[in-house]
Amino acid sequence: MTEPVAFTRVPIEKPGDVNLILGQSHFIKTVEDLYEAVAGAVPGAKFGLAFCEASADRLVRVEGSDEELKDLAAKNALAIGAGHSFIIFLRDCYPINVLNAVKNVPEVCTIFCATANPVDVVIAESSLGRGIMGVIDGFSPVGVEGPEDVKHRTDLLRKFGYKRG
Repeated sequence: MTEPVAFTRVPIEKPGDVNLILGQSHFIKTVEDLYEAVAGAVPGAKFGLAFCEASADRLVRVEGSDEELKDLAAKNALAIGAGHSFIIFLRDCYPINVLNAVKNVPEVCTIFCATANPVDVVIAESSLGRGIMGVIDGFSPVGVEGPEDVKHRTDLLRKFGYKRG
């Protein structure tokens, strides 16, 4: 007979000026490799990351360049408590600047989200432990963009240097 699985929601706690990347990996050296990936992608980046070990000591492993963001990552990783999950908090840089480097870390299996929005993590829990089922990233749409919205979007992308013209 199989046991029931309980589902819960864990809200990510973070300041409004902080972006995050939430993912799943598979090995203890993830914490060092993610550190190197972020630091190499954006030299001088302010970040903190935490990785939840799923075996052996089952500790939350923490690295980063900013003590506040490291503490934030550890606190949120512990609240999520899902084996082999990781969370990276970024300040003064954006996920788009580091996401490919993070995805190219050999241990990284999945990226659940990369965002500045409020995030709820949907967790399943059994006697074995906890796992991330998915995320709620931001808010639901309120309509479909019109011509003025398209202009605003494309102007914003040009302002940030992502589009020319």
